[in-house]
Amino acid sequence: MINRLTLVSIFLCLAATAMASATEQSLRPGGIAIVEVGSVNNAAPEVTLNDKPLLVMQRDDQWVAVAGIALDTEPGVIQISVNGEPASVDISGHDYREQRITVENKSFVEQNQEELDRIWGERKIIDAVLTSFTKKPVDGLSLAAPVPGAQSDSFGYRRFFNDQPRSPHKGMDISAGSGAPIVAPRAGTIAATGDYFFNGNTVLVDHGQGFITMYCHMSEIAVAEGQQVATGDILGAVGATGRVTGPHLHFGTYLNGTAVDPAIFLD
Repeated sequence: MINRLTLVSIFLCLAATAMASATEQSLRPGGIAIVEVGSVNNAAPEVTLNDKPLLVMQRDDQWVAVAGIALDTEPGVIQISVNGEPASVDISGHDYREQRITVENKSFVEQNQEELDRIWGERKIIDAVLTSFTKKPVDGLSLAAPVPGAQSDSFGYRRFFNDQPRSPHKGMDISAGSGAPIVAPRAGTIAATGDYFFNGNTVLVDHGQGFITMYCHMSEIAVAEGQQVATGDILGAVGATGRVTGPHLHFGTYLNGTAVDPAIFLD
């Protein structure tokens, strides 16, 4: 009998080959792993990474698990669990560039206690959505562009605001004029909306099983929490709210609570 670790290693190679056009070089920090974990003739397995549930969906005659790989993951082997059995995934290294930004409003770099309290409260709201897991079927990962415009490769940049280091950029900036409509790139549920200190007017959409998309710096929000949206429904409009130097859309994609490169999913 072939043990599960061997099976997963074989399935991983097959899945990587089948998905090469959509997930090229995605086995890296900030990328995704797609692992076949069993036949659809059997019940969908429970798959986790670092005790967090992973998205499991049907692809052809197999169940596949999709794991977001954290930006701080070191090159080497990570372990996922398939119905309690360990399986290995080999992660490559990846160098991201640095980005230095000058912000005239010093409160966006050096906050007082009142601002820090606000930021902490907002962070808890956002994190609760990003780490949530709704058990509903997911039939694919592809996303339409939420707004037309030039798509930056700024994901993963190590950012410095007024020469002060900050966490890496965890999204894609899409150039668009103020007021341009932003549409849902895939069906989902509005998980949260808000006007946040750093992100400005923000919408988060839950597409199921920890697959979350985020839209920031909007000039206006056209949806409400709990609302169901279809692909192409208007979420709001491009703006320059929050910490920005001009109007654009910050577009983020998340799996199992981990920010991953949106370019992986865009058609």
